[in-house]
Amino acid sequence: MKQIGILGSTGSIGTQTLEVVRSRNDIRVWGLAAGGNIRLLEQQIREFRPRLVAVWEEEKAKDLRERTADLDVEIQSGMEGLCAVAVMPEIQLLFTAVVGMIGIRPTIAAIEAGKDIGLANKETLVAAGHIIMPLAKEKQVSILPVDSEHSAIFQALQGNEKEEVKKILLTASGGPFRGKKREELRHIQVEDALRHPNWEMGRKITIDSSTMINKGLEVIEARWLFDVLPENIQVVVQPQSVIHSMVEYRDGSVMAQLGTPDMRLPIQYALSYPHRWELSGERLDFWTLSRLDFEKPDLETFQGLRLAYEAGRRGGSLPTVLNAANELAVARFLEKKIGYLDIADLIEGCMACHRFIEDPDLAQILETEKWAHEEVERRIGR
Repeated sequence: MKQIGILGSTGSIGTQTLEVVRSRNDIRVWGLAAGGNIRLLEQQIREFRPRLVAVWEEEKAKDLRERTADLDVEIQSGMEGLCAVAVMPEIQLLFTAVVGMIGIRPTIAAIEAGKDIGLANKETLVAAGHIIMPLAKEKQVSILPVDSEHSAIFQALQGNEKEEVKKILLTASGGPFRGKKREELRHIQVEDALRHPNWEMGRKITIDSSTMINKGLEVIEARWLFDVLPENIQVVVQPQSVIHSMVEYRDGSVMAQLGTPDMRLPIQYALSYPHRWELSGERLDFWTLSRLDFEKPDLETFQGLRLAYEAGRRGGSLPTVLNAANELAVARFLEKKIGYLDIADLIEGCMACHRFIEDPDLAQILETEKWAHEEVERRIGR
């Protein structure tokens, strides 16, 4: 019996993780945490019967306590609640599927408690990879990637030595604006950017995919997950989203993981590793798959990807600035307070004026996040 907890249970990854759990009888959910979707969270509590649940706001936690008064479940709130779920003694594997840097502290707490991590919160490694990965090694904890691309790389690495890797080929769909030039994106509206051609995702990550900043964050995440320098991570646009990523070895061999665009596959692999379970759904049909296209990313139009490479190469506190500035800029774009191209411009402006920290500790990372948010607001308001 696999014993798990899920941070971000009402989001896209969280709900699909529970879909996998629902299809099996050998997984027990002990803890859940979510933001503000109390109605869905109540349904999840009634179906999966966790012992501990965390909600970010105390007011909503109070509401949830009243809704679930007939059940044997403890409801906590805030960061303390997230960390309490993360370190539950019963949990073997913690899925971290919250959005943003809020995931760093509970991930560290879980690792220190000896829990394996199903990582779907890329910001954790983007901002704190230099802290997380050495800690995981020290505690002998597995970090199992849940992003489709990183899961693909993880699968393509199985049975091979790290020293044999030449480079990582990180695939990207190109998003809804693939092939367009910068000037064509000037008047893009929120509704346009939310129409991803291949994947069903949350609003923030869908915008990130459209700007390709998401792929840039994945470059930095891959740098830490697989101990590969950014210059050895090549982004390849693969519009059909059939090849999820590849690894090139020093003898010229390239190992690729292919499949239909279905997030349940990497989620389930994190649950089943090192084994594979049966998974329902559509399969690739190579008789009807007419073509696979490959393109070089346009770093001039999608400057967020260029900025991510810069942040990844320099390291230190710069990836935190990149991530935090993007996080708030995307939020303001979704609120229709700034234009589409302003997102990358705001990130670049923050990176340019940031006072660089070579090896930030957790307190400095969180302070840098705060600074970047304030700087974005200042630039929007001026």
